Amino acid sequence: MVSPKSELPSDPKSASPGEFIKPFHEHPAESGLIFDVDGTLAPITTRPEDTVVPEATRSLLRRLEGRYALVACISGRQAAEARRIVGIDSLTYVGNHGLELLAPSAAEAATDPSVSELASRVREFAAAHRGGELDRLGIRLEDKDAIWVYHWRGVEDEEAARRELERVATEAERDGLVPHWGRKILEIRPPVDADKGTGVEAALDERGLARALYAGDDTTDLDAFRKLRELDDAGEIRAVCVGVHSSEAPRAITDEADLVVEGPDGLVSLLELLAA
Repeated sequence: MVSPKSELPSDPKSASPGEFIKPFHEHPAESGLIFDVDGTLAPITTRPEDTVVPEATRSLLRRLEGRYALVACISGRQAAEARRIVGIDSLTYVGNHGLELLAPSAAEAATDPSVSELASRVREFAAAHRGGELDRLGIRLEDKDAIWVYHWRGVEDEEAARRELERVATEAERDGLVPHWGRKILEIRPPVDADKGTGVEAALDERGLARALYAGDDTTDLDAFRKLRELDDAGEIRAVCVGVHSSEAPRAITDEADLVVEGPDGLVSLLELLAA
C-alpha cells in the first residue's frame, strides 16, 4: 500500500533535508534508494577510468544496504564498470542507461537480446566517425558495447570540440541512431526505449515499495526524475528527486528536483541522515 502524500513536506521549497527523508528513515523496509554514480556518488574526473567512489561514501552505502529494502545504482556506464567504481557487489546496478540489469552478486548483467543487433549499428557508426579532426581536437571515444561515447572534458578547445560533435550528432540522427548530450560527453545510443527512467522501473520492478528516492546530477538523470513523478502521479509510489548541483549541472536538475544538495559532498550529508 502506497503511503499518503501528506507524509512529504507540504512546502517543499522551505523544507529541510531531514523533512524529506523522514518517511524513509521511519519506514526503511518499504523504501528504496537509487543513485546515479558519476558526479553523484563519485566526483567527476578528467579521465573516466580514474573515477572511484570515496571510501567514506562506500561505507555509508553499506550501512544503507543493511537498513533499506533497496539500494541501487544507475549509470550511463556498463553495469559491471559501475559496480567496480562503487565497489560493493551486493547492490543492484542498472547500466548503459537502462540497457543492462546486474543483480546483486551476479556474474553478468542481463541484457535484452534484441539490443545486440542494434549495438552493431552503433559500433559501425563509431568506426566510421573516429580519428581525423576528432583526434586532432583531443576528443576521446569510449566503447560501452551498445552505446559509444565521445568525451571532450579537458581538451584544449572545448568550443571547437562541441561544434565537431554537433556534426557527429546530426549524422547519427540521419542514420537512425540516438545522440544524447551529457556533461562534456556525446553518447550515440541505439534506437530503443531505454534511459534512466526505464532503469528506475527495472530496479523497482515488483518490489512493492511505498517510496523511492533518486539522486542525480546530469541531463540523463532527468529521465529518472520524470519516471518517478509519473509513478507518483499514478499513486504507485511516493517519490523524492534529489538534484546534485555543480557548476556544470543543467538548470533543469535544480528546477525539477524536490531537494538540492551541493555536489557529492552534499549527498554524503544526506546519506548520513538516511543512515542515522
